[in-house]
Amino acid sequence: MLNKPPIAALLPALNNALNNALAPLVGLVLTMALALACTSVDAAPMTAPADAAAPRGALVIAGGALRADNAQVWQKIVELAGGAGARIAVFPTAAGNPQRSGQFAAETLTRYGAHAFVVPLAPRLAGSDVRRAADDPALAAQVASSGGAFFVGGDQGRITAALRRPDGSDSAMLAALWTMYRRGGVIAGTSAGAAIMSSTMFYEGRAPLPTLFEGVRDGIEIAPGLGFIGDKVFVDQHLLVRGRFARMLPAMLAKGYRIGLGIDENTAAVVQGQHTVEIIGYKGAILLELAQAGAKAAGTSFNLADARISYLDTGDRIDLSDPVSPHLTPGPDKEKVDPAAPEYHGPLFSSDVFGNTSVVDLLWKLSDSDQQTATGIAFGPPGSANAGRGFEFVFTRAPGSAGFASNRSESYSVHRMRMDVRPIRVGQPGQPLYRFEEPADTTPISARSTAPASP
Repeated sequence: MLNKPPIAALLPALNNALNNALAPLVGLVLTMALALACTSVDAAPMTAPADAAAPRGALVIAGGALRADNAQVWQKIVELAGGAGARIAVFPTAAGNPQRSGQFAAETLTRYGAHAFVVPLAPRLAGSDVRRAADDPALAAQVASSGGAFFVGGDQGRITAALRRPDGSDSAMLAALWTMYRRGGVIAGTSAGAAIMSSTMFYEGRAPLPTLFEGVRDGIEIAPGLGFIGDKVFVDQHLLVRGRFARMLPAMLAKGYRIGLGIDENTAAVVQGQHTVEIIGYKGAILLELAQAGAKAAGTSFNLADARISYLDTGDRIDLSDPVSPHLTPGPDKEKVDPAAPEYHGPLFSSDVFGNTSVVDLLWKLSDSDQQTATGIAFGPPGSANAGRGFEFVFTRAPGSAGFASNRSESYSVHRMRMDVRPIRVGQPGQPLYRFEEPADTTPISARSTAPASP
């Protein structure tokens, strides 16, 4: 007598079969609906549905340099799109060589079980008419009926320019992406594909130090993103490798963000419901909190007091529904560091806090140290316009600060260290190492105007 598998084990296969069977019909219906919307003279511009239809889908936001052998991230994208055989639309829009980048991403997703296809929507794709492709109802219907979408890296400005019409309204393709996402699909992206996830993105972003010196301007350093993660979280990428946690601060202050999520390379943040985040992949992410911070008024050197900074490693989960005190759930293999038996002793200092993983190294040592503070500095090189000028970053153990270490691997997490930033000048021979340019200003952000800051 044959053993019959339990019904629960058959459900994923039945679901995929049903989806594959219905996809052509769904595509036909959506094609007709989108055609009417795009050809009607009196049709209103296509925009994202109202907030009442909250997204049921997920985001997989990779910080860039996503390797093909990072099975954890690629498999998660396929899983959230519906599992084996799921249809995933690949957008090579940002790429300098869209044909090569699109083909690589599609082949990688297919290798991990998806049925991936490339959407011919890229300004640098030979023979492509971006405006026509973005409002092609048949092409949009294919995306709307898919289980997910993946945006490759490159120039994020190419993505937003392609998916929004010149008048700022949503193209049929962007409306299709929102339809798929709200229905329960996954939207994933790496590098430029990560930058577009928040409502504000770096457009022509600079290195951290010039950004701190000169601030950010709308339409130059920053510009509107696509906002899939909502309007409460600011997203940045290539975070630890390029020391970009600091450049997020002026952008967050200028636009009133209280939460910033910066994701490192070959790593991804999986976002459910626009506020539940899990870190997967190679390294981790930086979480910045400015809800209780104070900052200098516009027109003066950058100066920040009483911010919070956390390092989230793979396996960690964070709930951002409370922007004042996000709740961290460390990975299942992590245990809280015992402050009574610290591993590190003596002063903690870094002369290049923007170096690769420097800020994370400082935070981790502080969490398992006999010290209450750790200090890192960064300043302009000799011969530059800002030679000898820079910033001091002081990290302090505060109530609620904690470190967590894995009992199975060399991974760790750091939760809610206080961070203060002050402008400095490096001293000459015979003088102190550096001095402060201006006194600190601890005016709470909540007491300041929310108007964008001037550079």
